[in-house]
Amino acid sequence: MPPQTLCEKPNELDWLARKGRCTVATAMPTLPPPLVLPFYAFAAIAFTCWALSVVTREYSWVDRIWSLTPQLYVGLMAYQRGFSDPRLNLMTALTTLWGARLTFNFARKGGYAKGGEDYRWAVLRARMPPAVYQVFNLVFIAGYQNFLLLLIALPAWEAYRNPTALGALDYALAGLFLLLLLGETVADQQQWNFHAAKKAGSASKRYLDTGLWAYSRHPNFFCEQAQWWVVYGFSVAAGAKAANPTLVGPVLLTLLFHGSTKFTEEITAQKYPEYAEYQARVSRLVPWFANRA
Repeated sequence: MPPQTLCEKPNELDWLARKGRCTVATAMPTLPPPLVLPFYAFAAIAFTCWALSVVTREYSWVDRIWSLTPQLYVGLMAYQRGFSDPRLNLMTALTTLWGARLTFNFARKGGYAKGGEDYRWAVLRARMPPAVYQVFNLVFIAGYQNFLLLLIALPAWEAYRNPTALGALDYALAGLFLLLLLGETVADQQQWNFHAAKKAGSASKRYLDTGLWAYSRHPNFFCEQAQWWVVYGFSVAAGAKAANPTLVGPVLLTLLFHGSTKFTEEITAQKYPEYAEYQARVSRLVPWFANRA
């Protein structure tokens, strides 16, 4: 359907347009062209996650694609530049490394297996009426979380808009990203080793408080969030303002982790009363020296 206009006849349209008296009003706002492909991908993925949750009655489908979609959105930006933009290529490579590592860790814990639903969804389901939980599933689990995965990739849009040569800041950000990726890898491996020892009956405690976990109760969460703040930094390296619109992605991701971490610790403290001592002694998120008092 052609756009609606304030003029009725073609000849009137041509004449009035030349006189500056006719305006063309599109039926709906349009996305910037580089965002069209990522947005369609987001819509398809969000719908698929919701539909699968309804059919299977498992609600971890977003968890299963969490490590697969942000680098897809970044890669679509690089693709639309013909993979000729060095910053977009670097961002695609880094986020792909992030996704590969997280996918491996999620898979070895059984996340992709049937019945591999995150235990926290079951806890929430028990606290909500069924109808309310289904609304929550549609709006938050499938909708909002998928939209957030698009938002954290949007610094690539700023890089797309500002195709400049790589500079010192880009290299510093890449190094920091890899350092955080290493930190998250070590933290997850320490957690994996602990749970293996716990399953074998050789763990000295019921929760992990050694290694990186002696400095942060959630060092993997810290590194995970920090990596996406680094991705945001690439938008600044491309020439965007220090506080540009794509800042909303890492901010909302941090808020999501704040809420999920609080909920996780609430469940853990109910299972292990002695966990309160660990909470009092060790920083919740940012690695820091333990309080020995």
